[in-house]
Amino acid sequence: MSKNKIYGLLGLTAKAGKVIFGTESCEEAIFKKKVKLIIVAEDSSERTINYFRNKCEKNNIDFYIFGKKEELSKAIGKINKTVIGIKDKNLAGAIQKKLNGGDVIG
Repeated sequence: MSKNKIYGLLGLTAKAGKVIFGTESCEEAIFKKKVKLIIVAEDSSERTINYFRNKCEKNNIDFYIFGKKEELSKAIGKINKTVIGIKDKNLAGAIQKKLNGGDVIG
């Protein structure tokens, strides 16, 4: 899995305006079923990770723990973001493929 490619895809997704970030915004997006994928930083608190894992499982939303807060934030052009949500189904799918170690064609 190439972390740089995943960060690149996150950057593209952010430029396309298809990223939600921050715990409250992502929580609301899960509740409203407006998000297809949630990524929580590896260096988040255990409480945050478990909270979002449970919310995603209950709402049938894909969930990953990936990257450090600083790197994830930089990828989407923000500061200190622990939780990122992807709104677009196709972009979420492309990111998931990368997270699972597969290649994205194109």
